[in-house]
Amino acid sequence: MLLALFNIADLLLRVLGWIVIAQVVLSWLIAFNVINTSSEGVRRFVQGIDRLLDPLYRPIRKILPDFGGLDLSPIVLLIAIQIVRMLIGGLANDVAVAGA
Repeated sequence: MLLALFNIADLLLRVLGWIVIAQVVLSWLIAFNVINTSSEGVRRFVQGIDRLLDPLYRPIRKILPDFGGLDLSPIVLLIAIQIVRMLIGGLANDVAVAGA
């Protein structure tokens, strides 16, 4: 049961990582005017992703120095997600060894 919870947490963190990557690529496409945000559907999709990730970016942006137009908070968040995934994997391994 506990291993299943670790697997679910790992899956959710993996999905969150892909959402961060999608948001970064989407922001680049918008910045280079490949995707036009005048469409209501595109605008709502971008706002939804921004609302989802902004609470995760905000504490990181408070800590990081100002780099001008360069936002490094997605990179820091992806690194933090990978660290948490490694910790969960280690815990899952310890639980599996202890249970065997």
